Amino acid sequence: MSIESSASAYDRWHSELPVDDGSSTPWHLLANELLDAERDLVGRAVLEIGCGRGGYAASLCRRGARVTASDFSSAALDVARKEFAGLDVEWLQADIQELPFDESTFDTVVSCETIEHVPDPPRAIAELARVLRPGGTLVLTTPNYLGSLGLYRGYLRLRGRPFTEAGQPINQFTMIPRTFRWIRQAELRVEQVRGTGHYLPVPGRPPVRFTPLDHVPGMKLLALHSAFRAVKPQR
Repeated sequence: MSIESSASAYDRWHSELPVDDGSSTPWHLLANELLDAERDLVGRAVLEIGCGRGGYAASLCRRGARVTASDFSSAALDVARKEFAGLDVEWLQADIQELPFDESTFDTVVSCETIEHVPDPPRAIAELARVLRPGGTLVLTTPNYLGSLGLYRGYLRLRGRPFTEAGQPINQFTMIPRTFRWIRQAELRVEQVRGTGHYLPVPGRPPVRFTPLDHVPGMKLLALHSAFRAVKPQR
């Protein structure tokens, strides 16, 4: 898929969705657990990449961050600018795989549910590391297909049927070990890994979440929603 066709596909996808307040999705809840307000947000230069229609970027701004919010979709950013016109957020269209920022620009970089929707996830993470200042924090969330939904993806592939995440045009097969390796390859030090959300696929219906497994030790490796906190070492 070309850059132009990908942009058009994501513009169409975003145009059909409402604004999210950025406070209740499993991945934003995980990101909030990994962000320390004083260390990572208050007065800090924060990049949210893959901001979509702006809800989570707005919440970071309200928590005291100096936010630059970026997305590949101009349609999503148009919604965000209109919806959150009263907030001091810089909205910018950009490709996560080729960010228009100098090296070591941001104190904190947040990327929620984005790297699985780009052609080259390792390149995207390397860009996030490049624009992060030494000592700065990356908080990244992405699906973990080591569990039941990964098996379901394999089943669909054997049946010759496509798998999409809510209709998105690119859907990479991300997993906790693979994402961990990509972060380490970008020369970042992983401090924490979180996981939550165990689902049972149901034909013709959305997957059913089985919450008791969230509290079982060791089950985060099979949870669908994974989150990482990593730090760029001081030089």
